[in-house]
Amino acid sequence: MDRKASWEPAPETGISIDWVEANGLTFEVAQCGEGDHLALCLHGFPELHYSWRHQIPLLAEMGYRVWAPNLRGYGGTSRPEGVRNYALDHLTHDLAALIDASGAKKVTLIAHDWGAIIAWQFAILKLRPLERLVIMNVPHPEVLRRELKTWEQRKKSWYVFFFQLPWLPEWRLGSNEGRVIGSLFAKTSSNPERFGPDVQAVYAAAANRPGAPAAMVNYYRAAMRHRDTVNLGDFRIETPTLMVWGEEDVALNINCTVGTEEWVPSLTLERLAGVSHWVQQDAPDEVNTILKNWLPSPV
Repeated sequence: MDRKASWEPAPETGISIDWVEANGLTFEVAQCGEGDHLALCLHGFPELHYSWRHQIPLLAEMGYRVWAPNLRGYGGTSRPEGVRNYALDHLTHDLAALIDASGAKKVTLIAHDWGAIIAWQFAILKLRPLERLVIMNVPHPEVLRRELKTWEQRKKSWYVFFFQLPWLPEWRLGSNEGRVIGSLFAKTSSNPERFGPDVQAVYAAAANRPGAPAAMVNYYRAAMRHRDTVNLGDFRIETPTLMVWGEEDVALNINCTVGTEEWVPSLTLERLAGVSHWVQQDAPDEVNTILKNWLPSPV
């Protein structure tokens, strides 16, 4: 595989790009800080660990050891072929294996979009103990199931059904040397100036890697075709959980925040008005303040 990093962090950030073997794959991991309490940050579609560039230094400064992996199929991480390899049993076990590889004694899981889908499942399954869970702009699985019965959410989820088509979605996403994905962020954000040419170029270059668009789309295909690979039981999470939600989400309606406490009794909800789906990139200062106020100092 090509061990070329997806981006080059500025030296003053303290972030390094390293390679971690876990669950039979090689993960490209942005790392920062030290200690026994791991903050594991999971990106979404069609992002990279680059999406956490504003939060990683803060978390390290707070005393966490931070790992932000590129999920399977993204950036320099291994890219297995075939839809079945992107089902949730594999994705959740990737997290367990990364935690084991870190050797951390405590884990706080922080996740956005598809990373948050995986994080919800991981926390429900209790594959490894978690101190805290932070979810950004993705509903609890049972809330999403409820909302997908509504016309409002089905309209917003049109792209999920488009992604079930053969070859066309990955062709579209990879067109113009990946620039379609690069420009997607600016077009759908509330603060497009935060997604200027340099930022877009990082995402475009990653999308232009061989097989990358197909891998991204395969997450959605596997979610539809192999939805029974994990058993979520009663769907409950006892871990203290923070939901951060940008209210101007193009993909998810605001009702996706309602009713979560039925399954997550220890829930804190922070809604950010005028902020898009790309919440931690669109409003990094606000998100960082929320994280700093809610997360305890690691011990």
